[in-house]
Amino acid sequence: MPIKTPISNHPVSAHRRTWLQKAVALGVAGGSLLVSGWAWAQSFPAKPLRVIVPQPPGGGFDTVARLLADRLSKQMGQSVVVENRPGSGTLVGTDAAAKAAPDGYTLLMGSVSNIVLNMGLYKNLPYDSLRDFEPVGLAVSYSYTLVGRKDLPFNSLKDVVAFARANPDKLTYASGGNGSGQHVLAAVLWQVAGVKVVHVPYKGAQAAYQDLLGGRVDLFFDLSSTARAQVDAGTVKALAVSGAERNAMHPDVPTVTETGVAALELESWFGYFASSKTPPDVLDKLRSELSKVLAQPELAETFRKGGGKPMNLTVAQTRALVQRDVQRWTRLIREADVQAE
Repeated sequence: MPIKTPISNHPVSAHRRTWLQKAVALGVAGGSLLVSGWAWAQSFPAKPLRVIVPQPPGGGFDTVARLLADRLSKQMGQSVVVENRPGSGTLVGTDAAAKAAPDGYTLLMGSVSNIVLNMGLYKNLPYDSLRDFEPVGLAVSYSYTLVGRKDLPFNSLKDVVAFARANPDKLTYASGGNGSGQHVLAAVLWQVAGVKVVHVPYKGAQAAYQDLLGGRVDLFFDLSSTARAQVDAGTVKALAVSGAERNAMHPDVPTVTETGVAALELESWFGYFASSKTPPDVLDKLRSELSKVLAQPELAETFRKGGGKPMNLTVAQTRALVQRDVQRWTRLIREADVQAE
């Protein structure tokens, strides 16, 4: 009766067994890595998040950031801390967010100002909005309202432009500072309309209103939400709004495009952005949780009462909007030779 050789002692079988052992080991290791990555994404966030606001407390950036942070914290079960990092307009805070670890724990409060307008205003911007950031979600947008001093002898933007065309540099317009949305929108409007109006920059909207109410400056393109009080009080006259549609707060005031002066529109939107290098699973979770916050009727009503238009776009719609605005306004700013310095 022949004696069978044990499989373990057969050279071919031993080699095969070693190969199988390695394959199993690799499979287990690979599976562990997959499970580890899945578990890491599922456990996010495991610590507090921070939202960098590139402006001081109290302004539009800060207000929207805190409204979202409070609700996102409750939604995710983890603290969301707002960190104000002002400086050089919006450059310091935005650049800090661009250079932060791309782990999803640092978000940026982004707006037309730092994401869009800065791309055209600065020749050596330390960040690239489209390359370095991915939108998590846009929450609200605000139009601008062009207001004139109470005794301005014109009741329409068309009349203002007609006078400015016949009298170059005779009219003045205020802004909250060089490179601000108030400055850029007005400067581009005058350039497109082919007129010359003198820019008078101030340190903030409050100082600009003081001179506007005092009759020392003629015009001011301010956010509709903050211009509303002065318009309703009759201390200034509203001439046009910058949005694609009329503003509910000033239903009788035409859009810039409706006046026939220029086919121009701009709304200042606000939302959260993350590093473009953030892991896709983490970015997806951030978007999903923020979308739930933006869908809350109470938040939408809060925005409406403040003069804003609530937003809750898809990822594709958001990317398209940001890219469109960056490309359009970079070109317009450079054509008008508007500079922040």
